[in-house]
Amino acid sequence: MPTFKYVSKDWDSKSVVGKIVADDEGKVIEELRKRNLTIISIDLVKESAARKAAFGGAKVKEDDLVIFSRQLSTMIDSGIPILQALDALQEQITHPGFKGVVVAVRDDIQMGGSLSASFAKHPRAFDTLFVNMVKVGETGGVLSQILDRIAGYLEKSLRLKRKVQSAMIYPAVVVTMAALITILLLVKVVPTFAGIYTSFNKELPGMTQALINVSNLLQHNLLGLIAGVVIFGFLLNRAYRTDMGRLYIDSFVLKMPIFGDIIRKVAIARFSRTLSILLQTGVPILESFDIVGKSSGNRVIEGVIETVKANVAEGESIAAPLLKSGVFPPMVTRMISIGEKSGQLEKMLTKIADFYDDQVDTAVNGLTSIIEPLIIGVLGIVVGFIVIALFMPIISITTII
Repeated sequence: MPTFKYVSKDWDSKSVVGKIVADDEGKVIEELRKRNLTIISIDLVKESAARKAAFGGAKVKEDDLVIFSRQLSTMIDSGIPILQALDALQEQITHPGFKGVVVAVRDDIQMGGSLSASFAKHPRAFDTLFVNMVKVGETGGVLSQILDRIAGYLEKSLRLKRKVQSAMIYPAVVVTMAALITILLLVKVVPTFAGIYTSFNKELPGMTQALINVSNLLQHNLLGLIAGVVIFGFLLNRAYRTDMGRLYIDSFVLKMPIFGDIIRKVAIARFSRTLSILLQTGVPILESFDIVGKSSGNRVIEGVIETVKANVAEGESIAAPLLKSGVFPPMVTRMISIGEKSGQLEKMLTKIADFYDDQVDTAVNGLTSIIEPLIIGVLGIVVGFIVIALFMPIISITTII
């Protein structure tokens, strides 16, 4: 629907300026008369870049969402009406896409929509978990508390994600630099030495000849190798978009040495914390499993949660199918089982999430301390091999002389 900007005056002759999303100008006039405003002008607003970004566009950063949730919670708790709170928030948001989303949400509410329904129209900004929790907050009259709880949940999830990312970035940078240095040596340095050795008219040592062969192969096929890597990445991405491909890839990821264990712990922490906060908020358990499955980030775990949901719908426990899956450790399933029997499932899930947050932190620190000397050692071996192989013919000639 088009957006109209209006300028009007209220009963106290104060200027009131705003925007309304409506089918036509007649609807805008009708709405303004309901508010007892004297109309001065109504203009059709062209779709801005921010609004295009809101509907087509960039995903909102979790940092922005945390700040938005916390500030909206504070304003509502202070007694500020939602429309005024959203007006104040959209003025200070710098992200153009998110700003457009907040403007659209405000316009929807102004036209009589609920906050949760307005959020649901922007799934790239507000996921299912966010929308469902806001809906519960609206229904129960505890919206400010729910928004504050959402902000706390997002902060913990973001902290966990950054721990894993920080552990992966350093090895990735070092490996990339090592690969580039090795390729540079093979493509630029080795051919220079190979040209010198050709003039010797003498059989080269095995290490040197092998190095020159690899250098020749790389020189003549470098573009082909780069193209092969790009094509492989493209095909892998396409495969991951299919259900079967995603299942195989996610299953392989969980079985990877070292990294697989960390990813499993992250998934368990996310599952436990998400389910805990949904149950604490009052979202029905079957609906909670739908949300948890979609937010798990791993197709294998999503399949396990689907099985759990089916079992719970038939009146069975949560712990049994989790144990059968082989993905969740016995400690987790036992704690969940105790939580079910004692009626303290939310509390147990929070403890599991906190425990696995600490486990991920420990694993990440250990991974960094292991990978750093390992990469340096491998790089030293590769460069050392290249240097020795290059200078062996020179050393042998010097000895003969």
